[in-house]
Amino acid sequence: MSPLSRLVASLATLALIAAACAGQQKPETREASSTIEEVPNEGGDVAPEVPAVQFNVLEAPEGFTVKMPGPAPQPQRAEAPLPKRTDKASLVTYATTQDNVTYLINTVDYPEAFVATVPAEALITGGIQGIAGQVSGELKSSEDITLDGYPGKAYVLASPSGEVKGRSYLVGPRIYNLIAVYNAAIGAPGADEFLNSLTLINPPPQIERASADADGGTDADAGTDAGVTGTEAAPEGGEDAGTAPDAGARRRRAK
Repeated sequence: MSPLSRLVASLATLALIAAACAGQQKPETREASSTIEEVPNEGGDVAPEVPAVQFNVLEAPEGFTVKMPGPAPQPQRAEAPLPKRTDKASLVTYATTQDNVTYLINTVDYPEAFVATVPAEALITGGIQGIAGQVSGELKSSEDITLDGYPGKAYVLASPSGEVKGRSYLVGPRIYNLIAVYNAAIGAPGADEFLNSLTLINPPPQIERASADADGGTDADAGTDAGVTGTEAAPEGGEDAGTAPDAGARRRRAK
């Protein structure tokens, strides 16, 4: 199976994996070496020339923009049931490949009531674990990042399909996954431009987490007292959060 097919398939299971990881301890980061077949360098120490990437701005109806090469890809839509719940997560994926580099952005919309009881760390880390599992990858590095104040992680995976460089953010009840897959021996000079190009349009107000008492204590199942935010693109059931979309202008954090 191609890297693109593997990644699209893996993202269809993120809702299940992230939910299963909720409440578990943070997984240990393991150093790993890539098993990718290296491309021979016939020119001695001179690296193969990689063509420059020409990006276009994709304006997605889901409420974001991102830079992707070539014509705008068609979205792939799916739903995934949540364990022990009657509602589902909605997934939208845009993916394209150019010069042997796969660029993919995916959104996973959870019910707001579900996100209010699950730690942000579990949702973000669970999604990364799902991607790693589908491409038989191991985590090489990971660091906490933010986008417009929303929590996220930047990470690199080594896998037989190629090196995977990604960004994952939790924006309200939505997870954003941006992924670039490439041969580590050749590199992907356009990967960082793609990964850093996500712009949120009308990002949502904050979602109040479930409280155990009137003083605002955090629900024990959530495992954290950190606030989680909502989104205008939430699926049915968003009324549980009691919030409305922010009417603010487009914002972007260039990181």
